[in-house]
Amino acid sequence: MLGIHDFWLFVASGLLLNVTPGPDTAFIVGRGLQFGWRGGAAAALGVSAGCLVHVTAAAVGLSALLMASTLAFTAVKLIGAAYLIWLGIGMLLSRATGFAATSDDAPALRPAQVFRQGMLTNALNPKVALFFLAFLPQFVDADAPHKALAFLVLGLIFVGNGTLYCLALAAFAARASDRLRRSGPLLQWINRGLGALFVALGLRVALLQAR
Repeated sequence: MLGIHDFWLFVASGLLLNVTPGPDTAFIVGRGLQFGWRGGAAAALGVSAGCLVHVTAAAVGLSALLMASTLAFTAVKLIGAAYLIWLGIGMLLSRATGFAATSDDAPALRPAQVFRQGMLTNALNPKVALFFLAFLPQFVDADAPHKALAFLVLGLIFVGNGTLYCLALAAFAARASDRLRRSGPLLQWINRGLGALFVALGLRVALLQAR
């Protein structure tokens, strides 16, 4: 179908890749611990939306064009790195009072803000574009009549499975957050840990060399 081969190997590989810990996992767990189910779910959906940007770009060939153009790659790389570093510094400078919210208080961040953070963090990372360009073609025949459609179908399956896993992760973190919501200093250190992670990731992305 559509020139796709080794479909179940693709599904199994995708599931293993989805459960591999990384910055997206840390972001979802961190927001789930801080803001409960709504925060964790917003983070998970934001990350998935960022992945959809890369899947769509790969399907229409924009990612390949981006990788072929040193100038375009560098521009996206620096924009993404700047955003990650800016986001991380904001987390590092956060105050404990912003997290000591009870069930009757409004969270420090609205779900829409958490969603936007997750989406931009993922969408502005050129390493994710490289991943999809390297991973998806392994399961599409070279002579497939509709390569773009095959890429899109595989990408949607990958993102769909990843979203289910991330939502489960958010639910787990939200349950743990019930015991932590009154511990402002602990949540502050969780936020600072995430901040340090994103600053480090931003610096790493900035230093990533175009190939």
